[in-house]
Amino acid sequence: MEMRCPGSSGVLRPTIELLPCPKCGKDVEIFTDETKAECECGGVVYRDLSSCVQWCSFAEKCVGEEKLKELKKK
Repeated sequence: MEMRCPGSSGVLRPTIELLPCPKCGKDVEIFTDETKAECECGGVVYRDLSSCVQWCSFAEKCVGEEKLKELKKK
């Protein structure tokens, strides 16, 4: 069984979170590997993706080269 750091779980196996829209207050679905999602009212919900993949020297081995590049763009 391969061990992975717990900080990468939301990136490797994204789950849905509900965050309130700053414009209308409705819950907006956003995946744990996304930085923003748009509400039906036009408001935008932002999610902080601060995680170990941003600074860890083993991040590429943990989440893979493609996913790491994608996350660093965000």
